[in-house]
Amino acid sequence: MSDTLALVLRLLAVFVVFLVFPLVIGQTEHKVMAHMQGRLGPMYAGGFHGWAQLVADGVKFVQKEDVVPTGADRRIFQLAPAVALLPYLLVMVAIPVGPHNAVGQALDAGVFYVLAVMGVGVLGSLMAGWASANKFSLLGGVRTAAQLLAYELPMLLTAASVAMAAGTLSLPGILDAFHWWWVPWQLVGGVVFFVAGLAELQRPPFDMPVADSEIIFGAYTEYTGLRFALFLLAEYAGIVVLSVLTTVLFLGGWHGPFGADGLGWVWTLVKTVALCFVVIWLRVTYPRLREDQLQKLAWTVLIPLALAQIALTGVVKVVIS
Repeated sequence: MSDTLALVLRLLAVFVVFLVFPLVIGQTEHKVMAHMQGRLGPMYAGGFHGWAQLVADGVKFVQKEDVVPTGADRRIFQLAPAVALLPYLLVMVAIPVGPHNAVGQALDAGVFYVLAVMGVGVLGSLMAGWASANKFSLLGGVRTAAQLLAYELPMLLTAASVAMAAGTLSLPGILDAFHWWWVPWQLVGGVVFFVAGLAELQRPPFDMPVADSEIIFGAYTEYTGLRFALFLLAEYAGIVVLSVLTTVLFLGGWHGPFGADGLGWVWTLVKTVALCFVVIWLRVTYPRLREDQLQKLAWTVLIPLALAQIALTGVVKVVIS
């Protein structure tokens, strides 16, 4: 009974984090962009530092009318936001945040599980574009599919490099096998993984499937109210998942410079927040890539680098053994 209770408490903690952290990242993005670009609007709501901006956004979405286009495939149209959001909850269940079994549920093939489930989340955008009966939405959905095909491969290859180095597919097992000299050795793979993850999330500068200046808002053009809010929440949940996965695979996760296991979750949190800030910073800094530039980056830069990382990992493993 105690084991069952412990599992329930861990899953409940994962669910609370899933509900809170994406909202915190959304609020942080408002503030960071306001400071970097001199935007005054997000700094006014509620008074001090615009603390109520997130509340104002939530009230705005709730008040919006829930519209389903006449020609849309109603069931697919309504299901798409859930397909985009829920996979990130399932991914968080398998990510360790600290030592001593601080994970919702440890899985033997955790690396493949999290990457496979993250790929399912992107299909929500494809479903939305197909079901909306709108040519701009369909174009955004097709771009999403092309982007998924291009950037899923470098993510898988670089994650496989870390699994090869650790000799296990288990995320807690990878952290148990981690050594600090891995960081410079796997640095290229970490950058490739992070960049490919941004592209899968359709975050700037990889937001060509959304491209609000040319195809309105891509696959989400016909969505309003809470359903549109769920797509935004899925984006911020994806940022959290990508950042914590990069932390676990390439930055040592809960390993800190002072070796204090009790503070392991703090190191995971600090590294994750730092990477989330980088995601926001990239949105403010770089312009959107064209579709041809986006595909060229994946097939001619990221995939060769990922293959080179795997080759390097194989050489180092042979030398060590």
